[in-house]
Amino acid sequence: MPSIEQRIADELAAKKEQVLAAVEMMDGGATVPFIARYRKEATGGLTDTQLRALEERLSYLRELEERRATILKTIQEQNQLTPELEQSILSAETRARLEDLYLPYKP
Repeated sequence: MPSIEQRIADELAAKKEQVLAAVEMMDGGATVPFIARYRKEATGGLTDTQLRALEERLSYLRELEERRATILKTIQEQNQLTPELEQSILSAETRARLEDLYLPYKP
């Protein structure tokens, strides 16, 4: 499974290095307007629209990964995690799909 940054780069048709630079600045507290206006060279010229899409997708994918980890841990603690279920959870692309897989195992 590709990294979050690689997935975003593929979706935005950008280079991974551009995405990594933008993510690093956002994690450091820089806002999209600041990056778009004053750090355009660091992101390889990502537009304001691309940066906003990147910010939204980054937040979604990070939340998805956190939820995935929680679900795997919970099912593992119930001793019901099979290799097939684990693979299905790891390959789920959306929060809705994750929740559908988790539904039978909710405490």
